[in-house]
Amino acid sequence: QVQLVESGGGLVQAGGSLRLSCIASGSISSINAMGWYRQAPGKQRELVATIPSGGSTNYADSVKGRFTISRDNAKNTVYLQMNSLKPEDTAVYYCNADIRQYRSYYMNYWGKGTLVTVSS
Repeated sequence: QVQLVESGGGLVQAGGSLRLSCIASGSISSINAMGWYRQAPGKQRELVATIPSGGSTNYADSVKGRFTISRDNAKNTVYLQMNSLKPEDTAVYYCNADIRQYRSYYMNYWGKGTLVTVSS
């Protein structure tokens, strides 16, 4: 059984910073792309940033220059450093990853989300 568990959300004032973490656990053979998505109240889930196992990162235009995605492959963990936060960044942030279990094939997994609230 594979699980993605996010942490690090909370309440922060505009201009502040937060660091989200997501750890993948279970019988994992390998992890391909990992990423962060968010869903604000009344809106659809949208991509925030992705990071492949190798290669360049990808960011939504709305967070470029403010957010940084990184990963620690030894710890099966992906991070999202969020700086200069704005009220419009308020959302539930979800971790996503393509994971292959032993003797299986790659499947896509989602975490349950962590709430980020940015006050003005």
